[in-house]
Amino acid sequence: MMRSQQQNHRQRDQLSCAIHELSALVLNFLRSPSTPIPLAADQSPHPTKITAVGFGWLMLGTSVSLMLCGSVTFFIGFMLMPWVVGLLMVFYVAGIVSTISMFGHRILCYVMAPPSPRKDITEWKLL
Repeated sequence: MMRSQQQNHRQRDQLSCAIHELSALVLNFLRSPSTPIPLAADQSPHPTKITAVGFGWLMLGTSVSLMLCGSVTFFIGFMLMPWVVGLLMVFYVAGIVSTISMFGHRILCYVMAPPSPRKDITEWKLL
């Protein structure tokens, strides 16, 4: 039992780390200037210029990862939907039963109440 919880926690950590790295990569590319700054070869081993094909692959990878995350979210929602609908039906039926019970209580109280004495018009004038 404990091992599966640790494994689930590790998987969530890996997923959040991957999403964090992907977000940092996309933001880094979006913040980079549109014109490349020429660097000497000994200063940085990574080129600062990105080609159109590279940017296309980056956007494709971003969209695929977002679709996968969206699919997982959709699957979780799809699995929880019967529970939500069931709870709504229970609350709906409970509301109907409560309303019927309230009307029944009012009708029974009205029928079972002793008749109130009628006051004559002369009594009203004295008050």
